[in-house]
Amino acid sequence: MFTNFILKQLKNARYKLLKDGTYFGEIPDIQGVWANAKNLEDCRNELQEVLEDWFILKVRDKERIPGFRLPVDKRELVPHA
Repeated sequence: MFTNFILKQLKNARYKLLKDGTYFGEIPDIQGVWANAKNLEDCRNELQEVLEDWFILKVRDKERIPGFRLPVDKRELVPHA
């Protein structure tokens, strides 16, 4: 689930070459998730790390993660006698 979410979000990433020759990458639907690196491959890798950190912080803070649903077996929610 986590990997699928990360890969799906990375498919939405946008990259551009800046005037200084570095690459900037962002995921437009997720505020604050961006990266900047000397080459495109490093930018992609950094963006993935930032996205993973963002996800972990959302889980830690028990915040909603847009586009991510954790399947729950409702039988596990019923107390056993």
